[in-house]
Amino acid sequence: MTMDEVYRTCYKTVYGYLFTLCKDKSLSEELTAETFFKAVQSYKNFDGNCKVTTWLCQIAKNEYFKYLKKQKRIDDTSEITDYADCKNLEESFTDRETAMRIHKNLHCLKEPYKEVFSLRVFAELSFAEIGIVLGKTENWARVTYYRAKIKLLKELEDEDE
Repeated sequence: MTMDEVYRTCYKTVYGYLFTLCKDKSLSEELTAETFFKAVQSYKNFDGNCKVTTWLCQIAKNEYFKYLKKQKRIDDTSEITDYADCKNLEESFTDRETAMRIHKNLHCLKEPYKEVFSLRVFAELSFAEIGIVLGKTENWARVTYYRAKIKLLKELEDEDE
């Protein structure tokens, strides 16, 4: 597979992953470009022990953390910046409202729960791939995802009371 094909098939996954981390469209685009730039530079070193998307998400995660370190910012993703999409809740679909509640609660989760849940749901990575990206075991990824899901469900139930 050429890097052009990798870019076309994996761009959305990498961008989506980065967007779940930083919730900033322009930063996600910038980091996605940087991720693919790094991937082009080191593509000959890719050994194929994992899927290309897993490898790219690992690069993306490293680029994001490098950005945070460079900006000396604390990862405070508890804020949701896209409330404008739901100005009129009465016009929103119930599913959209539920999705927003889930996103809101997701960003209040501590790490690694937030990242594992995002990788599983938004980047659609397997537990094995999540383990590789985070340097953990498949079982660890599975248990962490399950715990994140339980925490999210509890938060949603608490809101309904």
